[in-house]
Amino acid sequence: MLGATGTIGRATVQALVARGHDVTCFVRQSGSRVVSIPGATVRHGDVGDPGSFTRDGFRGERFDALVSCMASRTGTKKDAWAIDHQAHAHALQAAAAHGVSQVVLLSAICVQKPLLAFQHAKLAFERELIASGLTYSIVRATAFFKSLSGQVERVRSGKPFLLFGDGTLTACKPVSDDDLGAYLADCLDDTTRHDRILPIGGPGPAMTPREQGERLFALTGRTPKYTRVPVAMMDVIIGVLATLGRVIPALADKAEFARIGRYYGTESMLVWDPQRGRYDADATPEYGTDTLFGYYDTLVKKGTGPERGDHSVF
Repeated sequence: MLGATGTIGRATVQALVARGHDVTCFVRQSGSRVVSIPGATVRHGDVGDPGSFTRDGFRGERFDALVSCMASRTGTKKDAWAIDHQAHAHALQAAAAHGVSQVVLLSAICVQKPLLAFQHAKLAFERELIASGLTYSIVRATAFFKSLSGQVERVRSGKPFLLFGDGTLTACKPVSDDDLGAYLADCLDDTTRHDRILPIGGPGPAMTPREQGERLFALTGRTPKYTRVPVAMMDVIIGVLATLGRVIPALADKAEFARIGRYYGTESMLVWDPQRGRYDADATPEYGTDTLFGYYDTLVKKGTGPERGDHSVF
């Protein structure tokens, strides 16, 4: 199991253990911190070192399957190609040498329209996995609860809800960590999910950012206030950062962050219909029972913020 320390990774491990699988997690070293994952064996190594997968991960043992929720932390070009592509390619090579015959990969639905570095990196590995001859399940998930919960604290503190345009440019069917973890775990034994690319979202209907804001204001009892971010303004920011990034490398990364924000602010996390040139909510499969608004309700009642990674909208 790769990527086991993230929230989705931990949920996937729990689902695998609950189904009786013997799980070994290969996690990135983090100083002297010792990682413990209930019900699983944890082995530390360096995902940037091809030999570490064999030496520190597999250790000469044979395994039946490789499950990966591993992803680049930032989405910048260097990080994306190092983790989303290269580290996975090394893991795949080591896995095949240690008896693995099946791979379950958590990808992202946004690779349907690849404009960003991490999307191209994910697609490159998807192609390598499909060509490997191993049984595969490539799960292209929609938006995650934690990525859509960054404004809970803003609204709770009386600040306006941020919107791209009028807040109806995009829509999604977000899926919870637990539901997605269960779906990934069941890919091992469900033969209908083998050798397939599987788009998956949570329970519908699809919702817009505007609807998310309305629900948050209702839950917190705050008067609705919105700040609209013009898409054209993001384009100007990206252009300036990209130009300066040719001289100052750190600004090139900031330009990519801005591109990521613009992408999520203007592209729906739903199945893309290339024939019609539009996103199709009805064609986006639904799974699970957890809802984003139920998650919002829990956060507001507990008075806590969501656990968010480097990738989040706003």
